[in-house]
Amino acid sequence: MNRVPTHLAIILDGNGRWAKKRGLPRNAGHVQGARVIEDVCELVWNKGIKYLTVYAFSTENWNRPADEVSALMKLLRDYLKTSVKRAMKNNMRVRIIGDKSALDPDMQDSIRELEEATKGNTGLFFQIALNYGGRDEIVRAVRKIAADGDIERLKNLTAEDLDNALDTAGVPDPDLLIRTCGEERISNFLLWQLAYSEFYFTDLPWPDFNESELDKAIESYSSRTRRFGGLVKGEE
Repeated sequence: MNRVPTHLAIILDGNGRWAKKRGLPRNAGHVQGARVIEDVCELVWNKGIKYLTVYAFSTENWNRPADEVSALMKLLRDYLKTSVKRAMKNNMRVRIIGDKSALDPDMQDSIRELEEATKGNTGLFFQIALNYGGRDEIVRAVRKIAADGDIERLKNLTAEDLDNALDTAGVPDPDLLIRTCGEERISNFLLWQLAYSEFYFTDLPWPDFNESELDKAIESYSSRTRRFGGLVKGEE
């Protein structure tokens, strides 16, 4: 593995199916999945990856059964409350992306505390997509640009303008996207940012994701030639 991605994005899929296969409630899969996230944060940093973005809860996930949504929110709430100590110990900077205004006030407070406490850390830059949707993010970015009422700016809007108004402003686009549990779609995740990312799909459900599978994904990425719509030297 002589080349690793700078920024890795992961769609965490298969928690419920992992639990069902074991005769457990779906929430047990989400709990195990949260533990795996902690392990993967350490793994990716040790392999030289500087940025990690995970898809934790989408704007569409509100449509799941109410008891599952409630359990997920409790899990996320607990994670946010305990993550400051963990992030400081590991020198991680943490950012929450998505529409935070739809979350309960105590969760918004925890997010502000977490982001403020870790903003000076220099280790892994960890982004958690929470109440996130790619289309929603783009709409919110355009509204942000339009808020000052500068019609000429809107008429002359550039890709850089939009990029700087996104939740991920200042972070390089993902080099590699991993999706677990056999699904092969991006499900409204980082629609703008994944324009030239490489994709890696694995049949493993997220709670079973491990260092071996991460190495396979990095090895696959390392073997690819990234052209970004052009040609590399020597190609015709």
